[in-house]
Amino acid sequence: MPHPVLLNNVEHHDLRILGGHGAHLGDNVMTAVTFPSEFRDVQACYPIVFRKTSDGLGFEPVALFGLEEGHNLFLNGTRWEAAYVPMMVERQPFLIGVNGEELMVNVDLDHPRVSRTEGELVFKPHGGHTEYLERVNALLFAIHQGMQQLPGFLAALLEHELLESFALDVELNDGSQNRLLGFYTINEDRLQALGGEAIARLHQAGYLQPIYLVLASLSNFRLLIDRKNASLA
Repeated sequence: MPHPVLLNNVEHHDLRILGGHGAHLGDNVMTAVTFPSEFRDVQACYPIVFRKTSDGLGFEPVALFGLEEGHNLFLNGTRWEAAYVPMMVERQPFLIGVNGEELMVNVDLDHPRVSRTEGELVFKPHGGHTEYLERVNALLFAIHQGMQQLPGFLAALLEHELLESFALDVELNDGSQNRLLGFYTINEDRLQALGGEAIARLHQAGYLQPIYLVLASLSNFRLLIDRKNASLA
């Protein structure tokens, strides 16, 4: 279980973070949450789909790395074989904490990237921020800003009934039949049927481009299938 605590330079003066990639560092995951301002980078490498949130009351967009839970097809030993790694992966083991209007940095002390003996130092010897921590702060702020876009974007999709569930049936080279379930995508027929006024409102709100980036990303399912076949060879 995650063990997030408020980062501070007294208790965590010797905290180090392991870099690189690998299953032992928590990278063998099927998905990572993303947001509209990140879609352009994400869609260049991965399918963007939607899933229901853990409380079952809403939706969230995710970058899809594999066809089954706990399997990242872009992870090859200690290499992440894609040009872009989503921010929600890059920020590990740090999280955003919010106290009123103040943003704070939390760290998951139980994350496998956390060390006291090797990796990037988080604080300087006298307690100041290292360049590494400054980069983490910038990354977390970008994530926070991006997540602020999500409620309005998702509300617009639901208002126009643009989300639909889908099933992806895949026959792999070894003859096995596989089905991907539990995800949602943009209903292209409903999108095409929207009137000019609705399209204009989506465009004015900045939501039309992310919608088309989601649709463009679906071509990456072929890449996932190819990588899955390669892993079986």
